[in-house]
Amino acid sequence: MKVIIPAAGLGTRLRPHTLHRPKPLVAVAGDTVLGHVMRRLLVLDVTELVFIVGHLGDQLEAYVRSRYHVPASFVRQHDLLGQAHALALAEEWLDGPVLIVFVDTVFEADLGRLTETNADGVVFTHPVDDPSRFGVVTLADDGHITRFVEKPAEPISNLAVVGVYYLRQGAQLRAAIAQLIAAGRQTKGEYYLADALQVMVEAGARMEAWSVSMWEDCGTAPALLRTNRYLLERIEHSVPDHLHEGNVFVPPVRVEAGAQIRQSVVGPFAHVASGCRVLRSIVGPHTSLAEGASVTDALVRDGIVEARATVTEAGLTGSVVGADAVVRGGFERLNIGDHSTFELGPPES
Repeated sequence: MKVIIPAAGLGTRLRPHTLHRPKPLVAVAGDTVLGHVMRRLLVLDVTELVFIVGHLGDQLEAYVRSRYHVPASFVRQHDLLGQAHALALAEEWLDGPVLIVFVDTVFEADLGRLTETNADGVVFTHPVDDPSRFGVVTLADDGHITRFVEKPAEPISNLAVVGVYYLRQGAQLRAAIAQLIAAGRQTKGEYYLADALQVMVEAGARMEAWSVSMWEDCGTAPALLRTNRYLLERIEHSVPDHLHEGNVFVPPVRVEAGAQIRQSVVGPFAHVASGCRVLRSIVGPHTSLAEGASVTDALVRDGIVEARATVTEAGLTGSVVGADAVVRGGFERLNIGDHSTFELGPPES
């Protein structure tokens, strides 16, 4: 099965963290967003990965080629004209069984059953409280999809599409996208995948809605922190034996080999990557430190500290600290990008 991953968006809702890296490479719970998604995809017999990239796409290509031993191709989308337009650029791969995955989210689903379905397509969904924020589907009595509606003004359904789509014959979608673009059928100035799938349904394709057991968004800083909490609550406890002397670890905690920790309390629900340095500090709960991060005389809880960032003599709660950033002094809630420096004053009395 081929897997197509559209990843050309600018990730504006997650700025400043997406100013210097593509959104799929933002860190969360000991890995990148893409890393968590790929771990779920590779249970399948993936024959080829196809990434549709844009700004900073070279970073994404380097990351994928260094980590995964699956044939991978990269297609550049210069004009951001929508999801269906992006997939049109990858039309040569739209044949046979195809899985399309948008990496804005982390999900849990039984992908292994896809090879058993006789439906023309499967769209993964999850019920939501506010359907107006999402693309949704409506169902017939027998469960097949009758309509795709992008961000409906009226509450016609609470089944939100989570961004994972399976096509048994990708050529059907290729033809629908070509028809959509030829007709100039846009929604809010873009060619939406939902509209192309509606073209398929109107032509007689049988599409099914399957549920996911978990769907966590990674599109904004608050959402990224929620996903970080969710994933950290499911880690396996693992701490190198030599680190137990002089430190306190509150399970579950995962500390990778090569981390240095002294006179500190770590956990629960914490991940400390290789090369990290933690000295006289409290890390956790719900905190992940990426490779090479340094925390000294500080408290970091409910947060993400990206690669090689430094937090010194500070108390951070609900914060995302970008790669190579420096935070010194004070008690704050921060959302700062890569290479930033913040020197904070003492807390207010």
